Amino acid sequence: MKVTSTLLLPLVFFCTHLTAQNSIERVEPPNWWVGMEYNTIELLVYGKSIASYDVALKTYKNVQLQSLKKVANPNYLFVTIAIGEKAQPGNLQLDFRKNGTSEFVQSYELKARENNRKNIEGFNTSDAIYLITPDRYVNGDPSNDAIERMSEQPNRKDKGGRHGGDVQGIVNSLDAIKDMGFTAIWTNPILENNMPNYSYHGYAITDFYKVDPRYGSNASYKEMVEKASKKGMKVIMDMIANHCGLEHWWMKDLPSEDWINQWDTYTQTNHKKTVVLDPYATKKDTREFFDGWFVPTMPDLNQRNTSMAKYLIQNTLWWIEYSGIAGIRMDTYPYPDMYFMRDWTAAVMKEYPNFNIVGEEWVLRPTIVSYWQKGKENANGYTSELKSVMDFPVQHALTKSLNDTNSWNAVYEELGQDYLYPDPNNLVVFPDNHDMSRIYTQLNEDAELVKLALTYIATIRGIPQIYYGTEILMGNKGTEDHGIIRKDYPGGWVKDKVNAFTGKGLTAEQKDTKAYLSKLFKWRKNAEVIHNGKLVHFAPKDNSYVYFRYNEQKKVMVILNKDSRARQLDVADYQEVLKGPLNGKDVLSGKGFENAHTIDIPAKKAMIIEIE
Repeated sequence: MKVTSTLLLPLVFFCTHLTAQNSIERVEPPNWWVGMEYNTIELLVYGKSIASYDVALKTYKNVQLQSLKKVANPNYLFVTIAIGEKAQPGNLQLDFRKNGTSEFVQSYELKARENNRKNIEGFNTSDAIYLITPDRYVNGDPSNDAIERMSEQPNRKDKGGRHGGDVQGIVNSLDAIKDMGFTAIWTNPILENNMPNYSYHGYAITDFYKVDPRYGSNASYKEMVEKASKKGMKVIMDMIANHCGLEHWWMKDLPSEDWINQWDTYTQTNHKKTVVLDPYATKKDTREFFDGWFVPTMPDLNQRNTSMAKYLIQNTLWWIEYSGIAGIRMDTYPYPDMYFMRDWTAAVMKEYPNFNIVGEEWVLRPTIVSYWQKGKENANGYTSELKSVMDFPVQHALTKSLNDTNSWNAVYEELGQDYLYPDPNNLVVFPDNHDMSRIYTQLNEDAELVKLALTYIATIRGIPQIYYGTEILMGNKGTEDHGIIRKDYPGGWVKDKVNAFTGKGLTAEQKDTKAYLSKLFKWRKNAEVIHNGKLVHFAPKDNSYVYFRYNEQKKVMVILNKDSRARQLDVADYQEVLKGPLNGKDVLSGKGFENAHTIDIPAKKAMIIEIE
């Protein structure tokens, strides 16, 4: 599908720098910092006929204007500035000239970095992540529900509409989230999504430098990150490098035809993820995978365009430096140009060595998921810089095992393929997420099976992630509609009759599940043997699955019994690790074991026994 500006509607721009003589409407990134590793930046300057100007940098010590780049559209000018190591904070003065005469001056700020930004600690195995869809969590500031200039207005009765959850709602809930044992919060995209409908999900961004005003502002988002940090919690930002929204401001007036991936007729990605490894894949199939669009409303960005590539890298670094986030979840990680993704990830990790990024690769084959993890030696020579990947294979195997009345083999055998990963401990494990049925629904609304799933996710290798509402058994029985899957968290709106925060209106089963989850993850928070210990698992037997996490100081025995009957385990079967009778205490029930030779485990129950 060919996209040209003549086919698109006009756009109203907002710019704080605009003057009567100044035709600049946007400069992105809006500022930069001194002392960055990434110290040569390319400014995207947008304004009517801006390319007709020459630009000079008024003298600024240790900063140079390196080059100007003009493209097909005269409304764009790309200005490259080199910032020396000894440059000081201040305001650069870009002099826009015609025929040697200064027409106007554009100020551009270089800021001082905040303390210890370079050493931001990313999420890791000591963390437990709480995933939130912001629009559906808590409406902390009703005054921003309706924003006049936004295309979609609030309608809580519409399951696919805007409901009013926001940044302030998350701030108001920080103590509640922490009290459940979580140490990190991942929000679905928070940036402006000014699409005419179904905008709440956030994955069709229309301004990469602005928090959606229905959620708050850039400043309120930064404040949320800071307040979370003070409470010992990290914030993970959901980003998208593959596509933008069709209503993104530049779609009204593209810099050049190759700014996005264009086709003669609309071409959707074929989702053939195997092309990255397939020695027989055609160029056509490979191009359709990488360059095809997700949907007609999400233009596919062309990261092979060098200015687009720089734009996306700079945007990511800007958000980290500005807000202090401790991690990124990159949406649809394999779909952009894979060599760009390597460069993007490398740039982030060079700037922030202790940071972490998890990539979404929704495929059930660990041979493909592992392709994207740093350290993997791939047959085609491709190398990645990505530390973490979402573990969809284990999620699928876990639900399959719990729904199989006869065996744990699916998850046991899936875990046995960890040899494919350079670092299986840095995978993110989860029972469900925002794009699939709730785990309560996947497990046929069996709360005891949900508890088993939570126990597994909390104690197996990797970094656990739980979707909001799992703690109160939110489900989507009878439908796959995402508006229902991502429904409102009860108690997040003032007039809600059910309140998950106070317990008002919750069933006994819901309260019990929330208490179980809280106990489990509060314990995990300080269980270093779970964070970094080794793992050994025993072949499932009689619907029971047993594994150990251990280090030189401690051993933990995890027992999962999904049978509808109680089981008795023989300690002799686990002597490879126990090396004698069982002495210890179950974290979940408080039951103690002293010189035990058998273990009685109730039907559909888990035990986490700290070995003494």
